[in-house]
Amino acid sequence: MEGAIDPALVRLMHLSCLRSLLKAALLAAAISTASHASATDCVPFAEARHHLGKTQCVTGTVVHVKEGNSGVTFLDFCENYETCPFVVVVFQGDLRRVGDVRRLTGRAIEIKGTVEEYDGRAEIILRHPQQLGDSASLLSPLSKDAALAPSLPGDYDVERRGHYSAGKLKHPKKTKATAKKKQGAPVSVEDPNQP
Repeated sequence: MEGAIDPALVRLMHLSCLRSLLKAALLAAAISTASHASATDCVPFAEARHHLGKTQCVTGTVVHVKEGNSGVTFLDFCENYETCPFVVVVFQGDLRRVGDVRRLTGRAIEIKGTVEEYDGRAEIILRHPQQLGDSASLLSPLSKDAALAPSLPGDYDVERRGHYSAGKLKHPKKTKATAKKKQGAPVSVEDPNQP
């Protein structure tokens, strides 16, 4: 019989299809469990101190973003940073990679990283936007010249220290050509009076 399908082949195709569906279902369940587990594994920022030395997800609302010494940026989770038990630190060299962290002010975030102790407080150093999980979508990239200082108006004149004038275009003065001095006649180093 031409065109007849072998029942063993049909059964084999059916089993292969079932295996593929089972693998897809297991993968989807694993991904769902992992994303759900990461949300439930986050601890409040007040409890971060109990996880020193561990890689941990910490959650809280960013109250302030401040720039400290040497361009270090701090994400504070309390009104008074001095009494706050946890802080997120972004070093100046990482800002371009991380993005504009000022946009996190007032937002609830989750950050994952190694909880370290510095100056009596728990901290996580933010080096990559991936550490923020879903909150990373709130960040916009910083331009190569950007800093956390507010941008200056376009007509700000640096030389006049705050007077808002772009000034007048002045061409640089030409340097005066100096005439080369001619050398005198060569002088002998030997004394002509001595034999």
